[in-house]
Amino acid sequence: MEATMATAPVPSAPNSATTNEGILIGDKVYSEVFLTIDNSLIPEEKLSPTPSMLDGLDLHTETDLRILGCELIQSAGILLRLPQVAMATGQVLFHRFFYSKSFVKHSFEIVAMACINLASKIEEAPRRIRDVINVFHYLRQNRGKRSASPLILDQNYINTKNQVIKAERRVLKELGFCVHVKHPHKIIVMYLQVLECEKNQTLVQTAWVVHDGKCHKEPLNSAPPTT
Repeated sequence: MEATMATAPVPSAPNSATTNEGILIGDKVYSEVFLTIDNSLIPEEKLSPTPSMLDGLDLHTETDLRILGCELIQSAGILLRLPQVAMATGQVLFHRFFYSKSFVKHSFEIVAMACINLASKIEEAPRRIRDVINVFHYLRQNRGKRSASPLILDQNYINTKNQVIKAERRVLKELGFCVHVKHPHKIIVMYLQVLECEKNQTLVQTAWVVHDGKCHKEPLNSAPPTT
């Protein structure tokens, strides 16, 4: 279902100005609202060069950071007992954000925490921010092969909590509050049923693994979910 709504003349906001092309709010011009249940596709010009590349980060390192961030979201989601759809949503938000902002200027770990916290709310399975931070603290220790120790609720914890809250707001603002994600999971199942292959466990598992692997490396919104 799609709908297009052209803007009618509206009173200017305090920090806005009206131009021939639309309404200027901040450094962006808004001329119309386009409503759709499909994913927001990333324009090709945003795919390369990315903000991180413009800041001097090479493609290989950026790809590694994307994979690591998505693996953290996946591992944290399992420990938080989130549904798979929430983890996938968090990964898509993570990718979307870093096509607008740079890994050089934003901590990928803090953004990963913010994305999974936001995704848990979007998919109606909210978790406490303290639990999210605690899980990432455990994963950090496990990654460094250190013995697990409980998270101390000191000033460092308070600072991290504030950083995650600010990062969540930044993600929402940068994405224009467009956080709807249409996942291919249901479409995969539908295709398997049409092909009468839903009982082929090997094929089902392979399709799922390929999809999840793609989530780690690149966003689902670089192409329609049916692709």
